[in-house]
Amino acid sequence: MELYTNLRAGEKGAWLSIGTYLILSAIKLIIGYFGASDALMADGLNNTTDIIASIAVLIGLRISQRPPDENHQYGHLRAETIASLIASFIMMVVGLQVLLDSGFNLMNPSRETPSPLTAYVALGSAVVMYFVYRYNLKLAKKIGSSAVRAAAYDNRSDALVSTGTAIGIFGAIFGFVIIDTITALIVGIIIIKTGVEIFWEAVQTLTDAFDIEEAETLSVLIRNVDGVIDLNDFKGRTHGNMTFIDVTVTVNPNLNVWESHRITEKIESTIKRFNPYCMVLVHIEPHVIPKAIEEDYHF
Repeated sequence: MELYTNLRAGEKGAWLSIGTYLILSAIKLIIGYFGASDALMADGLNNTTDIIASIAVLIGLRISQRPPDENHQYGHLRAETIASLIASFIMMVVGLQVLLDSGFNLMNPSRETPSPLTAYVALGSAVVMYFVYRYNLKLAKKIGSSAVRAAAYDNRSDALVSTGTAIGIFGAIFGFVIIDTITALIVGIIIIKTGVEIFWEAVQTLTDAFDIEEAETLSVLIRNVDGVIDLNDFKGRTHGNMTFIDVTVTVNPNLNVWESHRITEKIESTIKRFNPYCMVLVHIEPHVIPKAIEEDYHF
């Protein structure tokens, strides 16, 4: 199935992120420690959480490829969401630790000026992460993966964080030493914010929340299908990269089974043109005119 082929292809983006974050986090933590930069060390810790998040995406993509079984008749596509939920808790804990360390450093400021090397490391990291972002974004568009797209946006935020880190370090080098610690504080807030956003998205998915705008768009498309008189019910939920839609429509009660079936096929093809990774279940009911209206009509 094309979906599972795309999930395997998405692993390339996860592996690229893991490898890049491993190298960059090690460099930042070492150079930040010896170069006396709280901001660069905070950025390095940020990258360690990104390693965990990328591993979660990788594990989720692996488990999601398992076919449906007796206990998982819809497949294992939500494994990725559960992994993201776990990663979000880890990210928030690390972000809180960065905030505590930064707060301590603000109360006990260091007189040591960061090394210029730390600023150049931060700038170099920003450039590297930008190219990783471009690669993962292109891959996400190619395979239609929301997980890889989320990873790409995380890469982009890391590039911005590293850019901000470099600016903070340069400020400290030019005499404003406290800027380095303030930048570390901001990085900690960004880590927590990212963790909360991932947590909220995962909770929304696991509780079967569905985007209102997408539901309205799909409802309009269904109502415009030739042969559909009315849309009585619409339900949607997501499982990983897949979307499951259940709809109840009314049609002319005089249609035979074959003609009604053709309408269901039209609805399915219409929705799949909008979202290729969508499973559609259509329930057909005869359209009944309310009795009061019917009596008025005959009158």
